[in-house]
Amino acid sequence: MTRVGALVSRVFGALVLAALLLVASTAAAIWWTARQDSRPQSDAIVVLGSAQYNGVPSSIFAARLEHALSLWEDGVAPVVVTVGGKAAGDQFTEAEAGRDYLMDAGVPGESLLAVPEGVDTLESMRAVGAAFGERGWSGAVVVTDPWHAMRAERMAEDAGISAESSPTRQGPAVQTRNTQFRYILRETAAYLLYRVTGESVVVAPGIG
Repeated sequence: MTRVGALVSRVFGALVLAALLLVASTAAAIWWTARQDSRPQSDAIVVLGSAQYNGVPSSIFAARLEHALSLWEDGVAPVVVTVGGKAAGDQFTEAEAGRDYLMDAGVPGESLLAVPEGVDTLESMRAVGAAFGERGWSGAVVVTDPWHAMRAERMAEDAGISAESSPTRQGPAVQTRNTQFRYILRETAAYLLYRVTGESVVVAPGIG
């Protein structure tokens, strides 16, 4: 092998190693963030939407809403923000379904804010950032699934929100170790793609 060939081989090997280390460190950070539970006094609790069926939250969404309800009852923030748009043909947005669920659970209307925008996390966070700016709010506790927390925090920060996360510990996303492993792999790809492109890239159903 010539000197040039050896140099190219070493550079290629170094790049592959750097890429593997980046993926591994990102996956480890997602795992670590998922295990945290930050509950600082904030302007609002932001619940990221998920599927709803004719106004009834899915099991994943309901788990997030129940956790947000617990945070609100503990006095973490005076307002719960539900966020998320709707798919073609839906009558209700995710934000509306989440707001109605919490109202039925006893949260008064003045403590709820529905932001019915966004087909993915990035669009939703940008809409929430605009709503925060209009009200002079700055701090939020973000409620989502554990493996989604790091990307959600990052997108919230990029939208001008000082965000920490309190992930739900219930629901399908945390049922088995195999499920958790798959979610970490998907979120690692989604987080790295977001950092590279600045946009929300769908890498698997439900990941965006």
